This record gives sequence, C-alpha cells and structure tokens, in this order.
Amino acid sequence: MQGEIEKRGNIGVIWIDNPPVNAISQAVREGLMTALASASADDEIHGMVLACRGRTFMAGADISEFASGPKPPGLTEVIDALSASPKLIVAALFGTTYGGGFEVALGCNYRISDASGKIGLPEVKLGIFPGAQGTQRLPRLAGVDFALKLMVSGNPASSKEALSAGAIDRIAETNDIVAAAVAYANELLSEDAPLRRTHEMAIDPVPYGKEYFDTFRKSIARKTRGMNAPERCVRLVEAAVDLPFAEGIKQERKLILEAMGDPQAKALQHVFFAERLANKVPGLSRDIELKSVESVGIIGAGTMGGGIGMSFINSGIPVTILELDKEALKKGLGVIQKNYESSAKKGRFTEAQVTERMNLITGTTSYDDLVGTDLVIEAVFENMEVKKEVFSTLNGVVRPDTILASNTSYLDIDEIATVVENPERVLGMHFFSPANIMRLLEIVRAEKTSPEVLATVLKLAKTIGKVGTVAGCCYGFIGNRMLSGYGREANLLVLEGATSEQVDRVLYDFGMPMGVIAMADLAGIDIGYRLRQGMDESHYDIRATYVADQLVEMGRLGQKTGAGTYDYEPGNRTPIPSPVTKKIIAEAAEKFGITQRKISDDEIIERCFYSLCNTGFDLLEEGMAYRASDIDIVYINGYGFPAWRGGPMHWAEHSVGLDKMLDGIRNSAEKFGDRWWKPSPLLERLVEDGGSLRDIQNQ
Repeated sequence: MQGEIEKRGNIGVIWIDNPPVNAISQAVREGLMTALASASADDEIHGMVLACRGRTFMAGADISEFASGPKPPGLTEVIDALSASPKLIVAALFGTTYGGGFEVALGCNYRISDASGKIGLPEVKLGIFPGAQGTQRLPRLAGVDFALKLMVSGNPASSKEALSAGAIDRIAETNDIVAAAVAYANELLSEDAPLRRTHEMAIDPVPYGKEYFDTFRKSIARKTRGMNAPERCVRLVEAAVDLPFAEGIKQERKLILEAMGDPQAKALQHVFFAERLANKVPGLSRDIELKSVESVGIIGAGTMGGGIGMSFINSGIPVTILELDKEALKKGLGVIQKNYESSAKKGRFTEAQVTERMNLITGTTSYDDLVGTDLVIEAVFENMEVKKEVFSTLNGVVRPDTILASNTSYLDIDEIATVVENPERVLGMHFFSPANIMRLLEIVRAEKTSPEVLATVLKLAKTIGKVGTVAGCCYGFIGNRMLSGYGREANLLVLEGATSEQVDRVLYDFGMPMGVIAMADLAGIDIGYRLRQGMDESHYDIRATYVADQLVEMGRLGQKTGAGTYDYEPGNRTPIPSPVTKKIIAEAAEKFGITQRKISDDEIIERCFYSLCNTGFDLLEEGMAYRASDIDIVYINGYGFPAWRGGPMHWAEHSVGLDKMLDGIRNSAEKFGDRWWKPSPLLERLVEDGGSLRDIQNQ
C-alpha cells in the first residue's frame, strides 16, 4: 500500500514504495492523500517525514499516463494538501528527485538530502515545463536565477548546489536519510520552527524587471533556438515575480494546456521513448550471455582514435592506443592530455581526475601489446585495403574471442570480416566526431555478427554514455547513406541558382546546427574528395561534387586552410562568400547545361530533407534500420537534427504528412529524373494503405 505510516516517536514517516523510481502514479497520489489526512488527524503525530523506499525519492511523473492523462487525485491536489498541512513536513530526498518528485518536495515545509542526491526539473526536454506549481514555488524558495537555470536547461543540480541556492535546507551527514530526516524534524519541532510554505514566500521584484529577463533570453537564444518550452519557462518565472501565487498558478495552468498540445512536446516525447527503444533489437534475447569488456585497444591515434579512447577511459575502462609512427603516437597522446587539461581549467575535472584518466591510457607502436584486449576498434584512414590489412594483422595477434570493430563511416563490414577467423566477432562501431562528446554510436551488424557480440556492444555503448543504435551493413549505414542525398541536393541547388549562404541559412533556420556547405568547410572538403577517389560513381552525382573537387585541387580545403567554399579571415571562423567559388559555380552550371534560376527557401527544405527522408524509407524497406524511430535517434544524436522536430522520420509523418512528401518526391522525379528521386516503395504503400510508421518494425 502506498502511503503507509510508520511512527518513530512523535514523527510519522509516510512511506512511498513504487519501484523502480517511485514514479508518482495514481496509486501513489491516492496513498499520499490518505496518509496525510490520517497523520494530520493523529494526535500522537507532531510532524511528518515524506520518505521513499528503493534507490531514489520520487523521480517524476508516471510516463504511462502521458498518453491517457492522469486520474484523480491530480498532483497539484496532493501538493496543495502537503502545503496546507497543519503539521510540519520534511521531505527526505535521495537519489534523483526529478520533475514531479521535486515539485512534491516543494510542497513540503523543509527538505533534507543525502550528499550524493540530485534535484531537477527536466520537463523542458519533453517540450513542457513543471506543471504542478513548480514554476511558482521554486523561484519563491530558491530565487529567480536558480529557478531559471534549473527549468530552462532541464539539467539537474547537486545537493551542494541546491543547498547553496536554498532549494534544500540541509545535507544529511549520515547515509540513513530517513533517520536524518526524522532527527531534523524533531530538531525543528523543538525550536518551534515555522511551517514554511513556499507559496507564501515573496520575491523582491526590483532586480528582476524587463531588462533582467531580456538579458536572460539573449543568453539562451542560441541554445534554445526554435524551441517553445524554454520561453514558456521564462514567462512563468516572470509571472512568479510579478503576480500573486494564485494568479501565477492560473498562468501555469493556461500554458500547460498550450504546451501539452504543442507538436514540439509530442516530438520530444517521441524522442524520449525512441531512445529507450533503440537498444532493443528485435529477436535479440534479453537473457543472452554478454562478453566481458575490461580492456580496449584502438588502432590509430588521430582525432577519432583519441576521442574514442577518451570515451572509454572516462568510464574507467583501460585503453591501449596503437600508432605505428612514434611521432604520431606522441602527438595523439598529447592531444588527449591537452583536452583533459583544458577541461580541468574549465572546472569539469580536478587535477587528480586528469591524472587518473591518463593513467588508464597506454600508447604503443606494437600490435603485440593488444594481445590481452577484449575489444579492438580500428580507426584508421577510410580505405578498404588499409582496413583489411589492419584486421588481418589483428587476426594473427589477439585472442580468437576478442571483439573486432571498425569505426568506418561508409565501408562494407562484411568485406572487412572476410580476412578474420571467427567473423562472428566483427561488427562496426561508428563513432561521431568529436567521439568523446557526440552521443551517437552507430553499431553496424554484419552478416555474421553473433547475437552475443551485438548485445555486448549495445550494453557497452550505454556504459560509455552513448546512445547505441543498430544499423544493417550497407553503404553509409543509416546516417551517412541518408546524408549523401541531403548534401547532394544542397550542392545541386547551388548550381541551379541558390547561393551557398542561402542554402546554409535555410538549413540553419530549420534547426540544423550548421548548413551542410559550411559543415563541409569545417570538417574539410578534402575528406569527401579523398573518399570519392575509391568510390563507385553510382554512389554520387559528379555535378554535385564538381565544385568541391575543383576547390580541393586548388588547395582550398576548408577552414583549416583559410578557404574552402567560403573564405575565412585569419583567426575567424565566420564564412565569407568567395568570388573564387562563385566563378567555379558559374563554370560548373555552364559545363553541365544548367540554367540558373531563383530558388525559394521552401524548395531548399523540400529538396534536402525529402531526399534524406526518402532514403530513410528505403532503409526501412531493406531492413537496414529496424524502426523509423531508430533513424530519428541517429539523426538527432549524430547529425544535429532538431530534437524538437522529432527526427526526420517523425517530421516526415507528423509535420509534412506522408502523402505530401510522396507528392513532392514524385514532382522532383518529373523535374530532375528518377535516378535520385525514385519514391521509396514503402512510402508509396504507406500512403496508399493509410498506414503509419509506428506499424513498421523489421524483425
């Protein structure tokens, strides 16, 4: 039963026990209301402690109620009852007190936390905001600055930060948080402490006028670009400053209804569930025996190899990095050291933590030092023969059961596996740059990859803080195969009359972190150039790559040389339109018989993203992606597709409409031919049958 009361002297401990995270379900809410009424009427109880069993205090709403809506009593009703209690209530916080759980704590008179506890209001990440009075109670309790930071970022605060702001009142000196809370309640009663009610607290409005909030909005503008929920949070904190509590609550109720109907909320909640679904592979048993990965070898000490190494040592897994050239190895290890020292200067690590991490990494120039590793990841130049040579060498050195992975972005894992005995241990682990920061790990399941190896790497992805998503073995896998059409259309649009800066602006305004042309300059346009040297021309359009190829052959490689598609001033990364590029574009248009015309912003969106999505439908049709939501996760976490749009496939279905997208693809096929614009058969079937992507899952 939820809300069981345990008497400890004159303190009534109200227990909640709803594993695994004590979500505030209808049964919990009902139990709390009953217990509050009972404890309030019991003359032997002078004060209460709100406590939870398990690993955490209430960690938020019951997500199963998102679709159906909560049943009474509502959470605000519970919080009102806590706040109105005639007897003192202390909330005993531990673990992760998030969302509605923290709002419940705000309804209590006092809050005590264990030393490792965290509080947070992460609702903004679901496209909503704390809708159970948190927007009005927290600023009154802990101040406007802290409330805005917690609500707008959605990131948690440590117990130390919460104590400093006044969001909690004490950090327990014992591991028994309930005993500490009972002692604290007795102490408060002995001091005749007031029943501090957050709704009765006042905010001095003088420091928080229009100028303050205008400045705050400017400070978050770049990070929250395109999002609706952060602005609603700011408006509600403004209401807490300017209005009485009851009026602020009216504003909160009005905006929560608006937020719940916002397509962005639906998109972000789709992403929330999609991330949790991504590591569930159809047909892969949960009971499968996982292989032990206690040491990792990495071939290549360049940018990718170093970043991959940092991902593992950040999680306490020892790494051996192999680089045959001593100077390259020294340089690579130096870059890792410099990265950690830079983070330490910013307060992200202590000096001791930097030393601890560097002690987990060993450099070598000999394959023999990889003999005892459990996993080896190859991160060398993107060339099939080079990679096969590496795998062939590894085959003769490491144990027969050592997992062998390639970090290739495009190449055929099945072909790489042909040089290895026991090819069932081979798969792709495609990290994204910078590998120690980017969350996505695209796990490529080759034809012979064993279920044990796949399951092990999926679990390992979680261990190192990555979102692991499984892709089939095809050219470019999920992400880069789709990206090829996106980039192709952007470059063709430039030949047809759009400017590079127009294309980049439109894609940026859509929500992408950068336009695709500026992104190529940042990465280096020579990367694609080198990749195409060994690539079959069936994979790309020579018209779309012509300008980039000419620029590379002129030595204009992007930002690193001070000029690529754009020009760059020394020490400045701001792209400047280049007359050199403009001339090459005009020559290319003439060479390929393209008559330039005015291109609308809408056409740029359609051409770039319809092409990308059409390839996504093909991937589903071919079984290269298990679910449409997996594609969404790849694009959000690997390519910066705006999460508030739900990912490209969610956007295709819920923002554009599958029928409209199919019409657009067919129109492009009529105008430009069907080499690149052949509609996906899956998309055609879905439109014809009135089907949904939710129904598509490859077994």
